[in-house]
Amino acid sequence: MFKTVLKQLSPAGARGRLSILIFHRVLPQTDPIFPGEVDAAAFDAICGWLAAWCNVLPLDTAVQQLKNGTLPERATAITFDDGYADNRTVAQPILTRHGLPCSFFIATDFLDGGRMWNDTVIEAVRHCRTPELDLSSLQKPDGSGDLGRHALGSPDARRQAIESILGQIKYLPVAERKTLTERIADQAAVTPANDLMMTSQQLRELRAAGMQIGAHTRSHPILAKLSADDAHAEIADSRRFLEDVLGERVGLFAYPNGKPGTDYIPESVRIVRELGFDAAVSTTKGAADANTDLFQIPRFTPWDRSKLRFGARFADNLWRA
Repeated sequence: MFKTVLKQLSPAGARGRLSILIFHRVLPQTDPIFPGEVDAAAFDAICGWLAAWCNVLPLDTAVQQLKNGTLPERATAITFDDGYADNRTVAQPILTRHGLPCSFFIATDFLDGGRMWNDTVIEAVRHCRTPELDLSSLQKPDGSGDLGRHALGSPDARRQAIESILGQIKYLPVAERKTLTERIADQAAVTPANDLMMTSQQLRELRAAGMQIGAHTRSHPILAKLSADDAHAEIADSRRFLEDVLGERVGLFAYPNGKPGTDYIPESVRIVRELGFDAAVSTTKGAADANTDLFQIPRFTPWDRSKLRFGARFADNLWRA
């Protein structure tokens, strides 16, 4: 059924539409704090559905065919952002088993033992052994108040604490954000793990398995808040690092967080163009067509667990586009 519906909504040729799915992690098993996060069983099911319903293409191929008006019907691409180690150890074997290509966008500062700022918070709250995490002594650098007190009596409470803390500090400058998250871990008396992200060797293994690698800045900043020079350095240096590791050109880019106007601005797009990338992806919902700016391609993922609901939301995203 869904294959027929998707064929109607995503025809071949000049009227073609490209659906791009975005993921971040695939956990080995269900996380009690984030039960909705994609785990291995759920991702295996999703890959099976996509293999049956869609023509899944490497992203660079899909972009070129979109540009030329030669997309196949039901054209789809799969992407991952950030560079988590489970992309290599969990996601890639599943993708390979289903014969599906995928593009992985890497924030390069966190390879080889680094840790993203949000994971410092998540791991601090996850492993804190007290029933409450008191962050009232930690003032936000912008002077707008402290980080509050957070109950940790259940997995739901821990998730709410994480979401509250992340929401308060997400848009701080990179250096201030990093310092504050480390103080949060200290306050929780937790030393977060340093093996959450890929190593350079795992990155090479992904590429050797036939997967594509794209740039995602160095430190995952909010590009809209950076000067033009700093944004240029974040983007250019991340690509240079990846090209050195892989020994080949990197032509794809993903904007961190990816919401236009909030996370990146027209100047960010200009920089990506001028650096000679082939295409860039955002996190705006929708599907790409012949009129889409190839440096602001939308991405969307249905987070439903059932085949029926996943397929329906996948089709609805195409319909609304």
